[in-house]
Amino acid sequence: MQRYKIVHRTYYNFSAPVQLGSHVFRLRPRESYDLHIETSTLNITPPATLRWHRDVENNSVATATFELPAQQLLIESEIVVQQFNLTPLDFLVADYAMNYPFDYTPDELVMLSPYLKAPERTALGPLLEWVAKVWHSGERVQTYTLLQQLNAHIHETMAYQLREEPGVQSPVETLALGTGACRDFTYLLMEAARSLGLAARFVSGYVHAAPSAVNFGATHAWAEVYVPGAGWKGFDPTNGEIAGPSHFAVAVARLPEWVPPIAGSFVGTAESKLDVGVWVTLL
Repeated sequence: MQRYKIVHRTYYNFSAPVQLGSHVFRLRPRESYDLHIETSTLNITPPATLRWHRDVENNSVATATFELPAQQLLIESEIVVQQFNLTPLDFLVADYAMNYPFDYTPDELVMLSPYLKAPERTALGPLLEWVAKVWHSGERVQTYTLLQQLNAHIHETMAYQLREEPGVQSPVETLALGTGACRDFTYLLMEAARSLGLAARFVSGYVHAAPSAVNFGATHAWAEVYVPGAGWKGFDPTNGEIAGPSHFAVAVARLPEWVPPIAGSFVGTAESKLDVGVWVTLL
């Protein structure tokens, strides 16, 4: 077991007082057999009424409502987690899914159908053309090997680019540009997996890594693909690795735009400035 401290600070500064609308926070890591939360604090200025719930994906979601006008909004989350997922490659794939292609069972299909929706027709051609650089139709290959090859191919052939503007590039855009942020690479991997009939979902969270052009103190994104017998397995195309001890999932969803860490509104004509800092420390 390893212990990590995750600090996530977000500042919204306004040029004049504004009335804050409700804000939604997805900052608390997903607890499971392999990740335990030891302590958790969430401080908000100005004071807010906070209500928690779990959404349809079992993500922990906090909704804050405000009464007082403010010229600054500060959200500070500090969490200590216990990480037990120290051997992410220690899993067994079901016999029928050991090699690709394979078919999910009827019971699996009932639950996985939202994550299997094939890419739009205009995107399917370019995606399959790109996938063909790694896997040829009709070829039998170990399922995990195929997924890791797709993951590594993005890491090796795409250039990371910090994008502060909201939104996610379409996979076709990312393929055409050859650049993207972690969320763009994640969406590309998701849609590539779905084009092959594999269930995939988007993960928003944190990663522990040395500061670099890719990890500069921000939230992170990667994909999970459902592999029978092993369950949802995480693949991080930005770093070209399987999600493991250094990855801390906060929220999962069928689409990237459904799980922003912070979302909200304000009423007023003031201009706003956003500053975000994330620090993940091994204790």
